[in-house]
Amino acid sequence: MAAYDDRTALIVVDVQNDFADPAGSLYVRGGEEVVAVANREIARAREAGALVVFTQDWHPPDTPHFEKDGGTWPVHCVRDTWGAALHPDLDAGGEVVRKGTGGEDGYSGFTVRDPESGEESDTLLERLLRDRGIERVVVLGLATDYCVKDTALDAVARGFATEVLTEGIRAVDLEPGDGERALRALAAAGARLR
Repeated sequence: MAAYDDRTALIVVDVQNDFADPAGSLYVRGGEEVVAVANREIARAREAGALVVFTQDWHPPDTPHFEKDGGTWPVHCVRDTWGAALHPDLDAGGEVVRKGTGGEDGYSGFTVRDPESGEESDTLLERLLRDRGIERVVVLGLATDYCVKDTALDAVARGFATEVLTEGIRAVDLEPGDGERALRALAAAGARLR
């Protein structure tokens, strides 16, 4: 289990209905199993005075991120829909960083990327962490090979000691082995896998 204190933030990545519920449009196999792990860690983090932050895909109905508009993914996490809502069993409450709000690819909690130009811009996450004096982050959520990986890689690159709780993640595995490759990339970058 991870250790928490007031210099640590738990980042709960995209535990939303479209990913964590079998009825979701981009369901990640086993995604619902992440909820109990997340709730346990949220309780532990809060008890220790750590910051808890939730990231949330929050797409417009039409975006080049979606397959129907030329992108990779089925329509998912459209703002103000059931699919975009945090899972109802998740002990949500606290800071929420929404990403993809302007139609960008929102893989990392720290940045969004224009799907056509590739230009990146920051979300509010880093400023939120810096303002609270956070030095270390613990990451869990969905999905290992996309949003968890990119969030954790960005955390490392921005100088945060970064830990990924492997019990609390699941992979899309668009290509077989993507999840395992993501874990290797995280370890190679300096993230601690717990």
